[in-house]
Amino acid sequence: MKRVGVVDYDAGNLTSVTTALKFLEADYIISSRPEELEETEQLIFPGVGEARTAMQNLRSRGLDQFMRDYFQSGRQMLGICLGSQIVLSKSEEHNTECLDIVPGTARRFSRSSRLKVPHMGWNQVQPVRSSPLFADIPGGISFYFVHSYYPEPQADSAVLATTEYGITFTSALQLDNLHAVQFHPEKSGKWGLKLLQNFLNF
Repeated sequence: MKRVGVVDYDAGNLTSVTTALKFLEADYIISSRPEELEETEQLIFPGVGEARTAMQNLRSRGLDQFMRDYFQSGRQMLGICLGSQIVLSKSEEHNTECLDIVPGTARRFSRSSRLKVPHMGWNQVQPVRSSPLFADIPGGISFYFVHSYYPEPQADSAVLATTEYGITFTSALQLDNLHAVQFHPEKSGKWGLKLLQNFLNF
C-alpha cells in the first residue's frame, strides 16, 4: 500500500482530512518535516486561512522548496482549498508570492457583486475534461465550498473543472502529477470520499 503524506503547515483542516483517510483505510502520516514527507509516495496539502500566513509557515519549515521538488519528482500531489491557491504563482490576498508550480493567480471574488463572500456551501462542480480524479463521479455533482479566493491558472489546459458563482471559476486544476480542488472533498459526503479514493488509486 502506498503511503500518503499530509502536510502540516498550521493551515490545514487536518482532522477532517485524516478522518476521511482513516475511513478509506489509507496508510498516511501527518508531518511538517520534509525529511519525513520525502518517504511518501503521494502528498496531500489541505489548507484554510490566508495565503500570506500559509506561505510564511511553509518557508519557515523548508516545505516550500520541498513541495516544488516533490512535484518535480513526478509523485502524485493533491491540494485542497487553500492548497489549490498556493500552488499558483501568486495570490491577490496581500499580494502574496506563492509556490509558482502552476502559472496563475488566486483571485478574490468581486466586492461589487451581490453575491455573499466568502462563497460558502454546496455548489456544482462540472469537469471540463476527463480525469482519473473524477472517475465514476457524475458531472454536476455538488461539493462543499468555503472560500473568498479562487484559482485562475494562466493556461486553460490546467483547468480541470469549473463552478458557477456569479462568474465561472476554476474549482479544480491539474498540471502533470499535481491535482488541486478549491472545494473540500473531505466534507462532501460519498462523492468527496470517492474523489479522495480516486486520488489514492492513482
